[in-house]
Amino acid sequence: MGSSVSVEASLSDRGFILPGEVPDRESAEGWTRWRKTRHSFVPAPRLSQAQYDKKSKRDRALHDLHRRATHANLPLLDTPMSLVVSELMQTRLLNNAMKQKPTTRPGIMINGGGNQGKTETAVEAAATFEDLWLGLEEFVDVPELPGARDLRATVAYVQTPVTATPKSTCQAILDFFGTSGRNMTLTQLVRQVRASLRDHRTRVLILDDITRLRMHRKDDQDTLDLIRALMSMRVTLILIGVGIPDSGLLSGGWQDPRTGQWEFPEPGHTDWKDAASTQTARRFDLVDLQPFSYDTPDDIAHFVDHLTGLEDELRLFNAHEGMLTGGNMPEYIYRRTGGVVGLIERLIEDGASLAMDTGVEEITEELLDSVIIRTQHPKRVRAAGEEGDVPPALPAKKAVQGRRPRNTVFDDKGVPQITVSRK
Repeated sequence: MGSSVSVEASLSDRGFILPGEVPDRESAEGWTRWRKTRHSFVPAPRLSQAQYDKKSKRDRALHDLHRRATHANLPLLDTPMSLVVSELMQTRLLNNAMKQKPTTRPGIMINGGGNQGKTETAVEAAATFEDLWLGLEEFVDVPELPGARDLRATVAYVQTPVTATPKSTCQAILDFFGTSGRNMTLTQLVRQVRASLRDHRTRVLILDDITRLRMHRKDDQDTLDLIRALMSMRVTLILIGVGIPDSGLLSGGWQDPRTGQWEFPEPGHTDWKDAASTQTARRFDLVDLQPFSYDTPDDIAHFVDHLTGLEDELRLFNAHEGMLTGGNMPEYIYRRTGGVVGLIERLIEDGASLAMDTGVEEITEELLDSVIIRTQHPKRVRAAGEEGDVPPALPAKKAVQGRRPRNTVFDDKGVPQITVSRK
């Protein structure tokens, strides 16, 4: 008993119950903190019902909280679609970072619907590259760059402003580095962006929600020209967006039939670009991050494999092999989510919580009938399609074997002991 108490106490000291402020990836310090801690969460240990029952009331409460935290922090699982993006990014980022010629680094556009996991796939691949790159620099003892900042920012992650202009886009990039660009002209802002990317030795610039640009506005066309010019600054540009082919971002470009890359003309404005940015055309690879399909046996097998991975992460006492993959469950989950990775995770996460609340301790179709999938994110614009569409809810099924357990989540259970005393 003493050993189990010490284990739970050490886990509580790690803050899995109240994790504190989540790192803000839109700043250099926040990105670094997220990168270094992104895999630090320790899931709850697997216990049988008998092992759980032997614990004290306090330790059972701690374990239940740890289980909830585990279900709320399901890991990012690879899918056949995300692996295509990750592998392309790993190859492209490393190759571009090793270029010594002052040429344009070809970029990547990641397209897909809302809740497809575009951002998380891209930032995980970028963070993995940064881990590798910093390790290589330490291994070969790279000399210090004259005039460089102490703060390294190999990757810069920036969300495109809701109403983007060349100035606001430059300012968003400078905000990542904590650099002021207020009251500057556009020419001065571009010069400051160039200096920040160099001084912080940035190799990757991610611009998320890039389809907030609407090409019918002159400011957006100017911003797109600016983005293309950024590719001359020795960084790999990663653009993430919803519906890129239909957004107008590819207008004026052409796809090379030999390579599949999209090529774009030089920026059409000369008040802020320099001679170095006019040497080559800008090139992008466009990759689609699509939802799971359920059309062929291979498609179904990939989907079931994903559910198997999620099933293995759950900490429910009555969980069993095939809980998410047996019978009609895969088809049910696919109908509820349309194969969208983010919606699958939300359905299973909420289902696991409900399974604990009701005491069922397993996920069934009847249980999931009570789960309503909602998509609300404070930094996503629903009108731009960034939240995605949730498939319509299925009609509730009548319970065949007995009544469904009553949901006790709102019952008054009194004040948990853990909030009153600490041993």
